[in-house]
Amino acid sequence: MFSTKRLISAVARFAGTRVIVVGDLITDEYLYGKPARISREAPVLILRFAGREVRLGGAANAAHNVQALGATAVPVGVLGRDRAGDEAAQLLRQAGIAEDGLVWVPERLTPIKTRILAGGESSTRHQVVRLDREPETGIAPDVEDSIITRLRSLAVTADAFLISDYGYGTVTPRVFEMVLALAGARGIPVAVDSRYDLPRFRGATAATPNEPEVEALIGEELSDEPSLEKAGRAVLERLDTRLLLVTRGSRGMALFEREGPATFLPIHGSDEIADVTGAGDTVISAFTVALAVGAPPGEAAWLANVAGGIVVMKRGTATVTPRELAESLGADGPARQP
Repeated sequence: MFSTKRLISAVARFAGTRVIVVGDLITDEYLYGKPARISREAPVLILRFAGREVRLGGAANAAHNVQALGATAVPVGVLGRDRAGDEAAQLLRQAGIAEDGLVWVPERLTPIKTRILAGGESSTRHQVVRLDREPETGIAPDVEDSIITRLRSLAVTADAFLISDYGYGTVTPRVFEMVLALAGARGIPVAVDSRYDLPRFRGATAATPNEPEVEALIGEELSDEPSLEKAGRAVLERLDTRLLLVTRGSRGMALFEREGPATFLPIHGSDEIADVTGAGDTVISAFTVALAVGAPPGEAAWLANVAGGIVVMKRGTATVTPRELAESLGADGPARQP
């Protein structure tokens, strides 16, 4: 059994923890429309514009989650001098997140993911289509130098590093090597979430892929827990990492430790999920902060599982507060350790 008292105590220690979040800063845009009629031009739905909302995405959402959990997030990444970049910076400021690690690049496009949702004010809104506007992959050498300079300065007071890689080139091999060196010098964890190229981040403390990403890494479908455990062990070796936390959607999570057993965690809360957007950012944020305060891997994974269960009940990219986490833990009673 996980001790609820110990879990809540760990959450209380989140305050004062400082996490450097390195990765691709993204702006999430939501356009809301009320269905009006079918277009005469093509068999598509015409929506009457009802509103627009902007939220933090990618590494910016991971930083927002770290901050919302009560820790101090310091995002290190690139923003373009465009509307999306300005809006992301404004949202970071509103969340009380420092801008010391931001590198502004005038000629670079800030990634923006536009989701168009249809529905009335009193009905559930459904995503109709998503439009991504993306920069060219990779960053210039001088931008890379600026990121490394910021990392060296900010790492002095860091308790953990969180890598959030969405494939836009912010975390270059040289940047990652610097993170590993700085973390090694301070003896602090490095957790990685990489959407498309996880093997590149060999040597991190922990990685948090989802089950389809693990399947892609080993090249086969995982049909049951024994096959997942075998795959998890193989990925641990391939990544030379100590911990692997695999998210499994409605089947919960699985934690693999290099020097420990496999732990299968059931889904927390309801399986009637509202929205999985950004849930992976919440999971790695809670897991990283918990490891930073010294929680054992199993407890850190359970806290990440609970946080993920809370956030998927919210619409759009969202966060979880220490109060929500503590209340959910308290309502559980003693948490079961599988």
